[in-house]
Amino acid sequence: MSIGFKKKCKTRKSVTPSVDSKEITSNFLQHFTGIKDPRVERTRWHLLTDIITISLLAVIAGAEGWEDIEEYGLSKKEWLETFLELPEGILSPDTFRRVFERINPKEFEQCFRNWVQSLVEKLGVEVVAIDGKTHRGSYDRESKLKALHTVSAWACE
Repeated sequence: MSIGFKKKCKTRKSVTPSVDSKEITSNFLQHFTGIKDPRVERTRWHLLTDIITISLLAVIAGAEGWEDIEEYGLSKKEWLETFLELPEGILSPDTFRRVFERINPKEFEQCFRNWVQSLVEKLGVEVVAIDGKTHRGSYDRESKLKALHTVSAWACE
């Protein structure tokens, strides 16, 4: 092993979060209620905060498309009803898509960044940025080997 790898890393104190789920929910809603609802008033059957909440939770859980987000909402409906209003139930994939097509992306990004920063500060945790890449042309069809992947993680502090 190289000498450079023998350095001891600073260890952070173990932090026990002193935040309950109601506080996290209200914190989330506080940050995302600032997004301007782009929909026409007469077509607002679902609350914008419900749409954003379900979408973010689904993506965090691995959803990769609008159908996955709907499936997540349907499978977690009972739990979601404990903290969301869901006046018309879970949305269709097309409704999720249409709403997100019309939301101002810069406004959404700013709200998301502010929310994550508030969680980092409240929980006393460190953000680790993760980036992944697939190397084009690195697969081998004859040997049936998949492409090479690289994952990088950086502590932002």
